[in-house]
Amino acid sequence: MSQDTPPFSSTDAAIGVMLENPPPDEALDATNPQVVDGLAFARLYGEPLFELPQDLYIPPDALEVFLDAFEGPLDLLLYLIRRQHFNVLDIPMARLTEQYLLYVEQIRARNLELAAEYLLMAAMLIEIKSRMLLPVRRADTGEEVEDPRAELVRRLIEYERIKLAAVHLDEHPRIGRDFLRALVTVEQTVAPRYPDVEIADLQRAWRDILRRSKLHSHHRVAREELSVREHMSIILRRLQTSRFVEFADLFDPAKGTAVVVVHFIALLELTREGLVTLTQAVPFAPMYVRLAYAAAN
Repeated sequence: MSQDTPPFSSTDAAIGVMLENPPPDEALDATNPQVVDGLAFARLYGEPLFELPQDLYIPPDALEVFLDAFEGPLDLLLYLIRRQHFNVLDIPMARLTEQYLLYVEQIRARNLELAAEYLLMAAMLIEIKSRMLLPVRRADTGEEVEDPRAELVRRLIEYERIKLAAVHLDEHPRIGRDFLRALVTVEQTVAPRYPDVEIADLQRAWRDILRRSKLHSHHRVAREELSVREHMSIILRRLQTSRFVEFADLFDPAKGTAVVVVHFIALLELTREGLVTLTQAVPFAPMYVRLAYAAAN
């Protein structure tokens, strides 16, 4: 650069020097990392990383790959049986126990707490295998001895049934996974809309009110004062004009039940006091009423 060049800032000066005097290729290789296809395969603290560092250390347990995951010992046994097409009702215990123990040894080396449940099932398999090696003895009752594998087979069948039911349940549509609940916003500021009322509607409503009003009727009960002594006098005056009066002729049903009842009580009272007498010629004949003192005349 010549001395007549005006002064620049430090950054402008550096850029100008690089444009006028570009560095050689060896210098670029020494300052920049090697570019692979022009793209960085990773970023470290925001900076592009074009090649792996020479001092990179990866711990042995940093990455683990699990090809098969089981939910318990029964799940593992069912997997081994179905993978090799064993008959669940006639399980070859020797081969199944050998494969099961191989898997338990692998998980025990990594997670001892997880292997505890599997070790319990391993002991059960070894016990069943040992019982199958013993000679079969019939029971004292003559019945056949139960197969040592029967309890294990029952548990495997029940577990598989529950597992298939869980798969069927998982296939059903689930909210949030297969569909979303529809949300509708109702505008509250909308004016209410009232129904249109016609003349015929008013007429029907009025007729309905009249019909219901007829269902509510009131009955007023008035108190009527009746005197037994007064009716006793009426009977005596009636008998004074006639020697005999038939019993039914003394009563007037048209005057009402209350009057008839009081009139009958008055007749009974006159009979008790001995002022009138009831006579009957023969059974079931009409009864007659007469004054008691009329017999003495």
